[in-house]
Amino acid sequence: MSTAEMNVSTRKKSSATVRRIKKNWDLYLLILPVMAFFIIFEYVPMYGVQIAFKDFIANKGITGSPWVGFKHFERFFESYYFWRLLKNTLGIGVYQLFVGFPVPIALALLINEVRFKKFSRFVQTVTYAPHFLSTVVMVGMIFIFLSPQTGLVNGLITWFRGTPIDFLTEPAWFKTIYVGSGVWQQMGWSSIIYLAALTGIDPQLHEAARVDGASRWQRIWHVNLPGIIPTIIILLILNMGSLLSVGFEKVYLMQNSLNMSSSDIISTHVYHKGILDGQYSYSAAVGLFNSIVNFTLLVIVNRMARKVNGTSLW
Repeated sequence: MSTAEMNVSTRKKSSATVRRIKKNWDLYLLILPVMAFFIIFEYVPMYGVQIAFKDFIANKGITGSPWVGFKHFERFFESYYFWRLLKNTLGIGVYQLFVGFPVPIALALLINEVRFKKFSRFVQTVTYAPHFLSTVVMVGMIFIFLSPQTGLVNGLITWFRGTPIDFLTEPAWFKTIYVGSGVWQQMGWSSIIYLAALTGIDPQLHEAARVDGASRWQRIWHVNLPGIIPTIIILLILNMGSLLSVGFEKVYLMQNSLNMSSSDIISTHVYHKGILDGQYSYSAAVGLFNSIVNFTLLVIVNRMARKVNGTSLW
C-alpha cells in the first residue's frame, strides 16, 4: 500500500471515530468521571513507584532522593519475616478462593430454582444484607460471638460440655475465622452477577431437557452451570489477579500479639513499616512486589483460560 493510500485510510478511520463519538456523546460523557477517577487516583500516583528504587528523603523529594536499585527488594527477600508474610498472605488468599468462590455460585443456583418468589426474595434480602456492614461492625460482631466468656459459640461449646476456646488468640483459628466471616458477609452480594447470568439462559434448553427426562439436578448440572461458565471464568481470573491483595482493615482489626504468626500479612507489614516506622521506600518496594505477583498471576490465568475455554479478559 502506498503512502497516499495509507493517509487516506487513516483519515477515513479518524472521521469514522469522530462520527462515532458524536453519535454516542452522551455515553462518553457518562464514562468520563470514571476515566478521570482512574487517571487521577490510579495512574498519576504511579509516578511515585520509583521511590521503591530510591532512599526516599522527604526534603529532597522523589527526584532528588538517591537511587539505590534493588536494595529494598533484597532487604525484604532476605528478611526474617519474608516467608511468614508470603505464607500467611498466600494461605489466606488461596483459602478464600477455594471456599469463598464456589459458595456464591451454589447460592445463585439454589435461589434460581426456588419457585416460591416471596421466599426467594426473602433469602436474597437476608444474604445481601451483611454486605452493607462496615468492616469495623463486622469485626465487632466476630468479637462478640467468639468471646470466651459471653460469646454464643463458646456458650454452645460449654453447653455440650466442651472447653471454651479463645478463638481470636489462637493462630490456628485465624484464617478460618477470617475466611468464614468473609464468605458469610459477601456470598449474597457476589451471587447477584450469577443470578443475572442465569436469567440469560434460553428457557427452551430447559424445556428440551424436560422432554428428554432430565431431573432438576440434571438440568442444573447440564444446562444452568454450563450457561454461566463464561461468567465464572471471568470472575475467577479477576479473583486470581487479587490473590495476594488480602483486605488490610479486617486483618488489622483482628490482629493481636498472640495470633501474629498467622495474621501478619504483606499489607499489614507495609502499614507498620511505611506509616508507623516511616520507611517509605522499603514499604513501597514490598507493595510493588505484591502488585507484580498479582499482575503476573492475572496474565497467566487469563492466558490459560483463553487456551482452555476461549473465554478471557483480553
